[in-house]
Amino acid sequence: MKIIIDDKIPYIKGALEPFAEVVYLPGNKTTPEMVTDADALITRTRTICDENLLKGSTVKFIASATIGFDHIDTEYCKKAGIKWINSPGCNAESVNQYIASALFSFAMKKRENLENKTIGIVGVGNVGSKVARFCETIGMKVLLNDPPRERAEGSEKFISLQKIKKEADIISFHVPLNYSGEDKTFHMVDELFLQELQNKPLIINSCRGEVFNSEAVYNAIEKNDISGLILDCWENEPNINLNLLNICDYGTPHIAGYSKDGKANGTRMSIQAISSFFNLGINDWEPTGIEHPENSIIEIDGNQRRDYSIIAEAILSTYDIEMDDDNLRETPHLFEKLRGDYPVRREFDSYTIKAINIEKSTLDKLEKLGFNIENK
Repeated sequence: MKIIIDDKIPYIKGALEPFAEVVYLPGNKTTPEMVTDADALITRTRTICDENLLKGSTVKFIASATIGFDHIDTEYCKKAGIKWINSPGCNAESVNQYIASALFSFAMKKRENLENKTIGIVGVGNVGSKVARFCETIGMKVLLNDPPRERAEGSEKFISLQKIKKEADIISFHVPLNYSGEDKTFHMVDELFLQELQNKPLIINSCRGEVFNSEAVYNAIEKNDISGLILDCWENEPNINLNLLNICDYGTPHIAGYSKDGKANGTRMSIQAISSFFNLGINDWEPTGIEHPENSIIEIDGNQRRDYSIIAEAILSTYDIEMDDDNLRETPHLFEKLRGDYPVRREFDSYTIKAINIEKSTLDKLEKLGFNIENK
């Protein structure tokens, strides 16, 4: 048995060696010759799993350690009898942390308050649901749009995209990339979409670059049709639009989901799927050696402070989007390296708030966001 593994997938070495010949290869350089005699692949989004790569191979199973799966030609895999899985929700909390930091950082830069702002969340799956919960916790009004879920569950908690365009001060996108069909999302944000916005909102893309039409978004900023732009995902990565980078409020190299926790979850889900498919007997495998933050204790004195300010300090103590923005602006040609060598980032539940003079109601909110609380 032979398994090809993307060499950037963390915490995986040693897991499958007792059961198979394991070969680690750069995901963006994997060739058909390399996978000809492989039984399985474990990939990230940089490995394009289509007929060009897989035709004539012995591959039976593909596990992607990522939420997205648009790098997998699912129709070809179906015809070729190749089973595939992705890792839904593996980095949802990481993206939530990214959005939380982005919102607080943007609000502070603009000297605005997020409380009572209206956010439209387009795509309410694993990620969008967590973002909605965070926004509700800090006092924002949340509008949810998710046509597939609305068709399945009814219209009670979902609204139209037109209503979001009319009412939202912020719109954050968490949709898969669909190039066609009823739920097409390719260039969802185009010239017409942007012209119909009523409140000149901040728009955020942390899902897939091709959901936004880059030229249309650039023009919308120039025409003042939107008040701000935060981009983690770009068209034509890693060859991103530098004009768009220069004009956006925050630009990062597709790392919203790059917490160590999210990566470990993707690895765990992939290994367990491989084990189940090939009956390896390690269906409960868990990754080890996940790096800790430099300082997991956040001391906050809440004396004469509102909970909004305290929550902002807690979140920004775990992740500062401005550092990633600075790095990309300084070295945009190193887009892939910035991703591949991304430093340790841990999610909220890796941190403990050492609370001084903080009301119980505020501590309850911090705990709801995932923080551990000392002196509650």
